Amino acid sequence: MLDNLTQRLAGVMKTLRGEARLTENNIADALREVRLALLEADVALPAVKAFIASVKEKAVGEEVIGSLSPGQALIGVVHRELTALMGEAHSGINLAAQPPAVILMAGLQGAGKTTTVGKLGKFLRETQKKNVLVVSCDVYRPAAIEQLKTVAGQAGVSFFPSSAADRPVDIARGAVDWAKRHFCDVLLVDTAGRLSIDEAMMKEIAELHLALKPIETLFVVDAMLGQDAINTAKAFNDALPLTGIILTKLDGDSRGGAALSVRHVTGKPIKYAGVGEKLSGFEAFHPERMASRILGMGDVLSLIENARKEIDETKAIEFARKIKSGKAFDLNDFKEQIGQMRKMGGITSMLDKLPAQFAQMAGQMPVGMEDRAIRRIEGIIDAMTPGERGKHELIKSSRKRRIAAGAGVQVQEVNRLLKQFEQTQKMMKQFSKGGVAKLMRGMKGMLPGLR
Repeated sequence: MLDNLTQRLAGVMKTLRGEARLTENNIADALREVRLALLEADVALPAVKAFIASVKEKAVGEEVIGSLSPGQALIGVVHRELTALMGEAHSGINLAAQPPAVILMAGLQGAGKTTTVGKLGKFLRETQKKNVLVVSCDVYRPAAIEQLKTVAGQAGVSFFPSSAADRPVDIARGAVDWAKRHFCDVLLVDTAGRLSIDEAMMKEIAELHLALKPIETLFVVDAMLGQDAINTAKAFNDALPLTGIILTKLDGDSRGGAALSVRHVTGKPIKYAGVGEKLSGFEAFHPERMASRILGMGDVLSLIENARKEIDETKAIEFARKIKSGKAFDLNDFKEQIGQMRKMGGITSMLDKLPAQFAQMAGQMPVGMEDRAIRRIEGIIDAMTPGERGKHELIKSSRKRRIAAGAGVQVQEVNRLLKQFEQTQKMMKQFSKGGVAKLMRGMKGMLPGLR
């Protein structure tokens, strides 16, 4: 995510090495590169102009103190202004209403509204213990209602049935009445989208807004749309009193233009971001953390929060004690740790939140390789006997052939797994001895899909 922009901004820092302080001349040269980087990232031109003007005003004369280089000083200013451009601080969802708190979801077809309804419902159920009801008012797209029913089941939230023969406003009113009678805390309303803005869609969603009087009207936008996302956001903002924005497919966007532009264009906060297709791929949008990721500093706080949410704390403590005590790290532990990484969104998602030197590893992994590699590893380990998992030295040629046949892979795959495991085992020994630096240097060897 945002790889191109991160690399261009890293280059800006290098151009200022050797300078004693930030001056109008060296800032002008650096900001020219920043401007190009933002435009290449498909950031809206008004947002670029405002951002560059603000950085220039605050950077001129900025003192280079202590061990900071001028490049680092400028990056500090850029970080603050990027944060301001995206909204300063996280803006949570407002549920301060007499139940049910109605949330209206708007956006174009294909932006991921229906999946986002499921993700938001799951998020509210798990993090805020809310009783959530979802309803589809999309009577035009084939199977839209059935899709939401399936997503609701996967998210563990209630579903209000509707029919393509019903009027969207009648469906919405029926859902509100049902939610009141069944003591639902939140009602998420999925609306119809179109391939482009049209008058009929805007009229319909305006009628829904008038009938429902939602406490939140969230605009769902595909982060990969670039400049088109800006035009769409402006049209919806003009037609509806939007209260916030949800970015989808942020993990697949190497440019990042929408993330940096929609808040500037609409004046509304980006509240959440969807990453990946799984319903667990949903996170609060923190402008300051996103600015850090764009500048290659990583987002360790979000990584820690994700770990707290997904990882079994008791198992984690037991594992830490085992490693610290010097007990052998076996293939059962290896499989357990691989499974924990999968829960956290996979290796690519984790690397994306680490500083740039580690995040670059994600780019080396072929598309789809991560899930396939993890499933293959789990299948190979499952084909082993308990004794082999506990003592991998037992696995010689004949056993490798048996394991490969049981897992449906080539013997070379078993050899590769054992090599990855041995590298990880060495790293764990270093970790138990306090060799954290060596552990990080050896990290690349344990990642499935990387060589």
